[in-house]
Amino acid sequence: METRINRLESIVEQIGEAVLATTETIDRLADRVDALAIQVQHQGHQVQQQGYQLFALSDAVQTLAETQHDSLQQLGQLTETLQRIAAALEATQK
Repeated sequence: METRINRLESIVEQIGEAVLATTETIDRLADRVDALAIQVQHQGHQVQQQGYQLFALSDAVQTLAETQHDSLQQLGQLTETLQRIAAALEATQK
């Protein structure tokens, strides 16, 4: 009878150790999942910020392109005016 009690105690002790080990493993896993969740949240925030930066950059490039287009038009008008002045000067010198 005592042998059975010793075996039962041993089994209960092994079950207790297994439960303890499992609990510790689950706690470590929960910590890792929490850390990953924080990291994913941080990366999501970074992606959102990069999206805003890309939008701002795109807007700046569009503004630059429009300004360059306007500058080219003004340069074309200036070239035409200078050509007329040069032609007028040539005509008056002849």
